[in-house]
Amino acid sequence: MPPSHPFDDDKLREECGIFGVVGVTDAANFVALGLHALQHRGQEAGGIVSHDPVEGFNSARRFGYVRDNFTSQTLMKTLPGPLAIGHVRYSTAGSKGAAIRDVQPFFGEFSMGGAAIAHNGNITNADALRRELIERGSIFQSSSDSECIIHLMARSLQQNIPERMEDALRRVEGAFSVVAMTRTKLIGVRDPLGVRPLVLGKVGDGWCLSSETCALDIIGAEYVREIEPGEMVVISAAKGVESVRPFRPRPSKFCIFEHVYFSRPDSIIGGRSVYETRRQIGVELAKESPVEADLVCPVPDSGTPAAIGFAAESGIPFGLGITRNQYMGRTFIEPTEQIRNMGVRLKLNVNRALVQGKRVILVDDSVVRGTTSRKIKEMILDAGAAEVHFRIASPPTAWPCFYGVDTPQREKLLAATMSEEEMREHLAVDSLKFISLDGLYRAVGATEGRKADCPQYCDACFSGEYPVAPTDMIAKGFQLKAAE
Repeated sequence: MPPSHPFDDDKLREECGIFGVVGVTDAANFVALGLHALQHRGQEAGGIVSHDPVEGFNSARRFGYVRDNFTSQTLMKTLPGPLAIGHVRYSTAGSKGAAIRDVQPFFGEFSMGGAAIAHNGNITNADALRRELIERGSIFQSSSDSECIIHLMARSLQQNIPERMEDALRRVEGAFSVVAMTRTKLIGVRDPLGVRPLVLGKVGDGWCLSSETCALDIIGAEYVREIEPGEMVVISAAKGVESVRPFRPRPSKFCIFEHVYFSRPDSIIGGRSVYETRRQIGVELAKESPVEADLVCPVPDSGTPAAIGFAAESGIPFGLGITRNQYMGRTFIEPTEQIRNMGVRLKLNVNRALVQGKRVILVDDSVVRGTTSRKIKEMILDAGAAEVHFRIASPPTAWPCFYGVDTPQREKLLAATMSEEEMREHLAVDSLKFISLDGLYRAVGATEGRKADCPQYCDACFSGEYPVAPTDMIAKGFQLKAAE
């Protein structure tokens, strides 16, 4: 299993990427390429299930990177057929440092044939569903909330697998983008709020579903459209794409942090370039929180587009004052405590000649625990910078996400316990400013800003306003934000 980076616990992590293909020769090879492009969404483990008319269903699940597992000809020959789905994951729901049984896609054999399912998101009533299903005799093989969907499908009285999936997903609360497959069909579904992404592409005579458009590019697929919130598409070689609406329509609540950090900058979301949105966040930041300085420097790599926008708007020169070491391997993390304590220096290095004597603005995507920000600030000062100013391309992250993002407990989030000024003192920097929630909304294209009575996005990690009540967490004592 690949190691965590020394400061990965100081970033929010999207926990899954999903991909599926139907109607092409050796579909699993296309899925492997798609998962490789989605590796940023999950680096702990991956899996592929394929179906061949002669050999039936086959699956492979492995810990580690896609490139280290699903590039082996020997392995890929065990996944024949024109239909396949795949999944890359971090663990949020399910045990940390997961067992192989928690790796998706999950497969089930039903009376009308087998089906496999891969899920991006989080089921907020999974504990309650699991208890109910176990009491009725279901036997769970994993600790993942996604397995609930398979068991609900098995218990459904509907006549075919797509209808059973509709039936199951109506019982589910939270966020879900799903790709699933039967012997002949590829199925894609988004929850009624559309919290997590899912897009449709055309590849040759076949079709594909993906968490992001960047994975369509790698297989040469044409982007067709986004699967809409609350939509289910059933795709087959015989009938093409059929669309149904299993859920009552509700206002969309797409995750705004996909724009800020999770999605790759070369993806398209809602018709907008993720890169351009992040550049515009930097422009808004410069308008909201100007400061006299000599250099705008991104914290690589996710802070780069915002830093470019900040520099362009402010007129302060842009410079790569920090270089990322792309080749830090496992050996450098594990051997001794002394090596581990080098922390960020193993991953990032300061360009001393560029920052020495300068008043430096560091642009980063977020501050979660604050541990990384302090270390980077110390590195910049050690290299001779005169001043260090932080500009953050998201509002303060003060609330955990329960919709498929790996966030610390609330008390470990810096912004949950400190004001902006207290955070500045804690980080010991000359200034610290976050983009406002309205500024972020403007940057993603909502020119009027955030509609307080009905926000256009899910921004619960910033606002504490959860569009779906986190039922399981409330039962465990989680306190929602008091009504204002």
